[in-house]
Amino acid sequence: HTESLFTPSTTWPETYAVAERKFFSHIARQAPQDSWHLKCLQLLARALLGIGFSTYTMKTIVMHVLNIVPVSGWRMRHFLQRLEDIMQYLHGSLEEKRLDHFVVGNKTFPQEIILPPDVKTAEPPNLFHRLAQNPDAHTQAMNEYHELEHRLSRMLETG
Repeated sequence: HTESLFTPSTTWPETYAVAERKFFSHIARQAPQDSWHLKCLQLLARALLGIGFSTYTMKTIVMHVLNIVPVSGWRMRHFLQRLEDIMQYLHGSLEEKRLDHFVVGNKTFPQEIILPPDVKTAEPPNLFHRLAQNPDAHTQAMNEYHELEHRLSRMLETG
């Protein structure tokens, strides 16, 4: 993924990659057998092809939504609502020009997953910092959001 933390520490990127894997394992242990959280992520990853959002950005948003919506709310019958939740989270993040890193500085990160203290207490990096600094990048990201919405609609219509 292209996003990175601007830190001299080389242990952080490895720490948060491991923590993200542990988070998905944590969710998998709690989720019902028919949980569709990974299907949401897979559909979004397919829809992103050729659009400027990275799969890491989308994974971050899905993790934030997974942390908010109870695992019981990710069954097949909730699929469209969860996709809508994810798209609303993305839209809100674009509007605010802010997407907090999921692991670093996340006060609601599951306590069962042990993180180094400096990772827990750090200020969460804004993965959308370039949108805040560059109005053209923000405009392009909003256009890409609408393209993603359109693609998802077409994908869902065609099955």
